[in-house]
Amino acid sequence: MSTVEQSVDVDVPLHTAYNQWTQFEEFPHFMEGVEEVRQIDDRHTQWRTSIAGAEREFDAEIIDQVPDQRVSWQTVGGEVQQIGIVTFEPLGETRTRVSLTMAFEPGTITERAADALGIIDRRVKGDLSRFKTFIEARSHETGAWRGRLTPN
Repeated sequence: MSTVEQSVDVDVPLHTAYNQWTQFEEFPHFMEGVEEVRQIDDRHTQWRTSIAGAEREFDAEIIDQVPDQRVSWQTVGGEVQQIGIVTFEPLGETRTRVSLTMAFEPGTITERAADALGIIDRRVKGDLSRFKTFIEARSHETGAWRGRLTPN
């Protein structure tokens, strides 16, 4: 498995950054290659991506979610294998560090090459940068889900 670790400091309060991150259906606005995310229920999402011409659909399950602290997930079934966690750290009253760690199994030759060349690392860094731009431009979240989910 390969691992990506990136973080970004956003100029919004902790609860604003966290609340926006819980709005999974908004991810296509700032995540390159994410075409659609559908929230099925509190714990499950369906993803449709198109990266370098390769279209994928997969399901993900939130395995742990603590308001204003973290959201962790894993893919379920299918050919995409991924597990990750995003954490939120206050940097004062109006600033937050968003840190993402993701482990994944590059499946295709193209994915293995992209991983080896650092393209996936740069994509995640770009996604976090676009999240920063998205939330700072709005200065408020598009919604919020403040529930607590624990591992099954």
